[in-house]
Amino acid sequence: MAATTKRDYYDILGVSKTASVDEIKKAYRKKAIQYHPDKNPGSKDAEERFKEAAEAYEILSDVNKRNRYDQLGHAGVGNSTGGFDGEGFSMEDIFSRFGDIFGGFSDGFGFGSNAKGVNRGSDLRIKVKLTLKEIVTGIEKKLKVKKYVACSYCKGNGAENNRSYHACSICKGKGHVTRVMNIGFGQMQTSSVCPECHGEGRIITKKCPYCYGEGIVLDEDIIVINIPAGVMEGMQLSIQEKGNAPRRGGVNGNLLVVIEEEAHPELIRDQQNIIYNLILTFYQASVGCMVEVPTLDGKAKIRVEPGTQPGKILRLKNKGLPSVNKYGRGDLLINITVYVPEHLTERQKEILSAIENASNFKPTSSVREKIFSKFKSVFD
Repeated sequence: MAATTKRDYYDILGVSKTASVDEIKKAYRKKAIQYHPDKNPGSKDAEERFKEAAEAYEILSDVNKRNRYDQLGHAGVGNSTGGFDGEGFSMEDIFSRFGDIFGGFSDGFGFGSNAKGVNRGSDLRIKVKLTLKEIVTGIEKKLKVKKYVACSYCKGNGAENNRSYHACSICKGKGHVTRVMNIGFGQMQTSSVCPECHGEGRIITKKCPYCYGEGIVLDEDIIVINIPAGVMEGMQLSIQEKGNAPRRGGVNGNLLVVIEEEAHPELIRDQQNIIYNLILTFYQASVGCMVEVPTLDGKAKIRVEPGTQPGKILRLKNKGLPSVNKYGRGDLLINITVYVPEHLTERQKEILSAIENASNFKPTSSVREKIFSKFKSVFD
C-alpha cells in the first residue's frame, strides 16, 4: 500500500479477531462491492482500498497465515501476500484469485462492460526435504517439476497456427453475457459466463494438432526457489505463477512448496532451539571434564563442572536456528544425562560399597530440594 504503516487486517474488513471464515468472506465481498472500480471509476483512493481489502482477505482466509498474523502481526506474513503491495499487484491478479467472490454481482455491475474474467491455471504442490544445516542458513534449490506449460506450437492459444478462430457471435468477444430483468420497481442487471464460448470470447475453428486445442502440454520445468533460513516442518511457501498453465491462455497457478525436515542423527529441533542429549560417565560428572558436542556450525568444546547433576541444562547462546521472521536466533540446549552401569564385577561392587557411606556421596537437604524443584517444574 502507499501508506507507510499497514492497517490492521481485521479493521480493514470490519470484523472481530474471532470472526469465522464465512464472516470474513462476507465482509470482504461487502468491501469489494463498495470499492469496486466499476462503482468508483477513476478513483485512486477506491482502488487502493480495493487492493487493501484483497490483501486482508488473502491473509485472514488462510488458516496458517492468519495464525502467523495473530501471533506476529504484519511481520509474520511479510512474504505471504504474493505481491499485495498496492502497486505491483494488478486488478487482474485479484480477479483471478477471487473470481468466485466477484462473479454474479446483482448490483448492476460486474467486471466492467468490456472485460473478461482472467483464466487461471491450477496450483501445483511439491514437497522439499531440508537438513537442519540447510535450514540454518537458507538455501537456493533447483527443482525439476513436471507441470502443464503453454503449447509452444500454438503459443497457448489452442488454435492451429495461432489464428484458426473467430470472435464468439453470442457475447461478441466479451466472454460474458448481460441480462436485464424487470423486478417490479425497476430493473436488475446480471452478468454471467457466455454459454457458447465458456468465457473465452472466441470459438476455435481448427484445433492445434499438438495440444489438441487445449493450449497446454505436460512438460518438465526447472524452477529456482530461494528458501529462507528458519523454515519449519509443514510450512508452505507460495511461488507466484510457477504452477500449471491454464487452458488457452491466462495466468499460471502458483507453486506451493511444502517443507519437510530430515531428522538429524544427534540434534533435536524445538522451535528455534536445538537440543543435544549429552551422556556422561559417573566419573566425568563427578570430577568435571572437557567434552566435544555437535552444533549446526560444526563441533564445540564445553566444560562440565565437577559435581554436575543429571538433568542440568547447559546453554550455548545463538547456536540454534534463526527465526523465519528474522527475530534473532535460538540456542543450543545441552541436556546432561549420567550413565549408570548396568553390570558390575565383584571388584567394582566392593569399591563402590567402600565409599557408599561417605558423607559427600549422599545428597544434602539443599541438594534434595534443588533436584525435587527441578523435577516438579517439569510436570507443572
